[in-house]
Amino acid sequence: MDHSKAPVLEAIERYRRENHLGFIPPGHKQGRGVDPRVLQVLGPDVFSADLIKLNGLDDREMSGNVISDAEDLMADAVDADRAFFSTCGSSLSVKTCIITVAAPGERVLVSRNAHKSVVAGLIISGVHPVWVHPRWDATWEWAYPPGPDEVEEACAKAPDTKGMLLISPTDYGTCADIRGVAEVCHAHDKTLVVDEAWGAHLPFHPDLPAWAMDAGADLCVTSVHKMGAGLEQSSVYHLRGDRVDPSVLAMRADLLGTTSPSSLIYACLDGWRRQMVEHGRDLLDRALDLCADTRRRLANLGLRIVSTDDVVGTGKAFEHDPLKIVIDLRDLGISGYSAAEWLRARCHVDVGLSDHRRIAAQITVADDAETTDRLVDALKATLGADLPTAKPVAIPDPGELELDQVMPPRDAFFASAEHVPIEKAVGRICAETISPYPPGVPAALPGEVITQPVVDYLRSGKDAGMYLPDPTDSRLETVRVVAAH
Repeated sequence: MDHSKAPVLEAIERYRRENHLGFIPPGHKQGRGVDPRVLQVLGPDVFSADLIKLNGLDDREMSGNVISDAEDLMADAVDADRAFFSTCGSSLSVKTCIITVAAPGERVLVSRNAHKSVVAGLIISGVHPVWVHPRWDATWEWAYPPGPDEVEEACAKAPDTKGMLLISPTDYGTCADIRGVAEVCHAHDKTLVVDEAWGAHLPFHPDLPAWAMDAGADLCVTSVHKMGAGLEQSSVYHLRGDRVDPSVLAMRADLLGTTSPSSLIYACLDGWRRQMVEHGRDLLDRALDLCADTRRRLANLGLRIVSTDDVVGTGKAFEHDPLKIVIDLRDLGISGYSAAEWLRARCHVDVGLSDHRRIAAQITVADDAETTDRLVDALKATLGADLPTAKPVAIPDPGELELDQVMPPRDAFFASAEHVPIEKAVGRICAETISPYPPGVPAALPGEVITQPVVDYLRSGKDAGMYLPDPTDSRLETVRVVAAH
């Protein structure tokens, strides 16, 4: 296929060149009605490129195939059979995959380190999860994706499940043995969906971890805004093989997706695909070299940088994305929470992931010597800063992280509920999602029985600086539980 083409960008350029005048949405009419103070901040081009899909990007019957041609080019670029654009983020894309693989009341295997968006998909759909617990590393106090052995055991215990949802890479850059898991799933006639939100860049360089479509997955979801060059909310889900009917997938997507998608997000997906096909290998070569140099410089400062050797091996991750620089602060006695806040307030440098002992910085094709110099200088300054001593967080032992699921998430979420003081929540069935964010993996979710170790973890974490965006009581003094009968 001709990857020099960018159908969406070309359609926007054509709309401008032909001087179209719409009496249709968007109501700002390509910026004519926008407050000048808004234009001063956002610029006029944002609005002039903001087109409706019908009679905007394309005609009223979509006969120009603008979006479908762009999706076909994306699929060809990454060795998928089909690609579907989403302007509602991977949170919606993963929900689409869930309701395609299983119907309400049916069961799927789900890695328990799933993002809260997966739990939301289970609640909305009524699909029942069978949790596959990830591998826990007590030294680093984090989880790796489950491997083929864990999935084989889960398949034996739940032979009626329709498929598996696997999360890889994690927020920490650790990756699953996707090929091995795919072989297990297919041997048991199950569809494998990979939530590869952090892996949009993986198809474009051989030194990066395996790309789900090349490793045997049937469906995978990517967030191009995370490690690619898309606007926020830009997502693509990909299909390969004949286990999933593409027309059914499209129908399920239509059920959830917006009828007013953003042409800006479409355009960035289209342009990013073209850029990566034409220049991705060279851009990622540079990013990988830059990242390796940055890792060395940070280590020379005395910082503990998590390496591939630390996380890959028996009982750990299968692969590691080096473009995620994870910095462990435990030996410095400070938390990732306070370090992230200090870096933002004093150095205007923002890191994405921060937890009780770590921060993480991602390197992408957008970085260069100037950006990495600034990162190194900011972290060097942190070493001399007067940051508070990290408060202890009661991390549960591995077995204590595996809560009993006694009700389907949907049933618990919509059940009659009450709020009880958190100290009295032990033994009760959770009726809400409680997710330390980032990474957004629920510590407790609807239908699970709350335990004392999880209560201690959440209370101590909250006191130490943990951000919990989803509990109904943001202070975590009470917890929403299924009402007692």
